[in-house]
Amino acid sequence: MSQTKKLLIIAHAPSPNTRRMAEAVLRGASDSEIDNVEVQTLSPLDTDPDAICAADAVIIGTTENLGYMAGLIKDVFDRCYYPCLEKTQGLPFAFYVRAGLDGTGTRRAIESITKGLRWRLVQDPLICKGDFQEEFITQCEELGLSMAASLDAGII
Repeated sequence: MSQTKKLLIIAHAPSPNTRRMAEAVLRGASDSEIDNVEVQTLSPLDTDPDAICAADAVIIGTTENLGYMAGLIKDVFDRCYYPCLEKTQGLPFAFYVRAGLDGTGTRRAIESITKGLRWRLVQDPLICKGDFQEEFITQCEELGLSMAASLDAGII
């Protein structure tokens, strides 16, 4: 039997629709076909360096606020950057953005910070932009499933 791996989902979900998106990521990552992945979901305020360092992969979920990531996600990076810097190099991660505009600034900011951390983006960012669409829920579930299945299979 393979060793259990840990997938950490850090989701900023301030509205009913963003909560549904975070729940969809969790649902996909917790699929019954995934055998050796433990999934942990934390709010940004509950995320600390130890949780990130213990993870084998991370999914970050954020809203786009004024063309940037949510302040609480930025706070996670502010608090965890230096404690994680030497311990999480190569950490596989993915992220999704609930963007009212186009998500460009949010994507750029997350990619810049994670490049400094030397994390490894293993999926194209999921940018859910414009008016809310039910399709976002399916896309988030697929993101969670893909990350967990890749972790389970040893691909990431």
